[in-house]
Amino acid sequence: MSINSLKTDVVVIGAGAAGLMAAISAAKRSRKVIVLESNKKLCEKIRISGGGRCNFTNLGAGPGNYISENPHFMKSALKNYTQYDFIDLVEKHRIDFYEKKLGQLFCRESSQQIIDMLLYEARELGVNIIYPCVSRKIQKIDEKKFQISAVHLDTNNNIDFFCESLVMATGGLSIPQIGASDFGYRIAKQFGLNIVEPKAALVPLMSLEKERDFYKNLSGLSIDSDVSNARERTKKSKQISFRENILFTHRGLSGPAILQVSSYIDDGDDISVDLLPERTQLATKLKEMSKNKQFSKKFLLNMLKENYSEIPVKFYDNLALAYKCNFKQNLASYSHKFFEDLELKLKSWKFTNYESEGFAKAEVTRGGIDTNELSSKSMEVKKVKNLFFVGELVDVTGWLGGYNFQWAWSSGFAAGQYC
Repeated sequence: MSINSLKTDVVVIGAGAAGLMAAISAAKRSRKVIVLESNKKLCEKIRISGGGRCNFTNLGAGPGNYISENPHFMKSALKNYTQYDFIDLVEKHRIDFYEKKLGQLFCRESSQQIIDMLLYEARELGVNIIYPCVSRKIQKIDEKKFQISAVHLDTNNNIDFFCESLVMATGGLSIPQIGASDFGYRIAKQFGLNIVEPKAALVPLMSLEKERDFYKNLSGLSIDSDVSNARERTKKSKQISFRENILFTHRGLSGPAILQVSSYIDDGDDISVDLLPERTQLATKLKEMSKNKQFSKKFLLNMLKENYSEIPVKFYDNLALAYKCNFKQNLASYSHKFFEDLELKLKSWKFTNYESEGFAKAEVTRGGIDTNELSSKSMEVKKVKNLFFVGELVDVTGWLGGYNFQWAWSSGFAAGQYC
């Protein structure tokens, strides 16, 4: 070993959710662990999550809430470290939390509580966290065994770290402004691992510039909707819908339902939005009202406001402007075909010609290290002994609502049991 070197059992690269959980899990097995983090601040993604309150898990977390080329891969890790295991840890540290909706658990005070909990657990177990420490190069020494027996890192202090096991927990490409990089993917390629193309997921969507005025006029408007990926491009793609709010932005659409479906779409896929998910036969009902003397002389716009108030008036006004429709005529003056077209616009409004806001606005990265390269039990690379990949680096992407943090806890714990 060189003069400036440290020898340890395990090196974890990345002091985020998955990395710290792997370090804690390994240290509980009396392994000597060093965690290296390139950022000046630890756990920035945890800090900003959930509006600063960290949606740290979900009561309903299970394999069906994840996207992967192999939908069975995550089962073992999620079973061996469940959401209830993490809740026990949170309760042990007397962190007050609450369920917001749909099983989503948040800190009542601050996401800093989760960070402090993880750092306390790690340091109590003797984990050495070194930061900022930029990892530039991984070098294995024993070529014959084709295993990680040393890690050479060109760090700020020019230190060589030697270890028996290496855990890569550097995260995906989402939110580069807080330090995301492709380092984990580069190391995977160095060891000959296949990578499923990383794409932005849980991300807002932008309309084309020429269509942007429609969305700009409605910016800030939120509507309860049922949103689905409208076209199946391949036999592998999954048709799925989400019932939550959409949010109009000055450039396009966001909100929980849009973020959710964004993880399931590819270039060219349409998105279908049902703005009246509780209503059926809109055209038929409007036609019946148009023949009723009590309603026939009322303006269509007023009837929509009175009977379909789930949609804000501002949207109806903007819809009339965009499609050059006159909603201010007597109900009796409209044809059944007009009502059918209106129903189509409200019940199956197609969002097309859009593009993703990209990794800068994405909450997570879809894709990553091909799960066929890894043991589902341990997260260890099958063909490279003592090399592990965890968390967002792996081709496992959760839904919005605490599922991605649960994958970080579960995959990190799994690696820590074997590294």
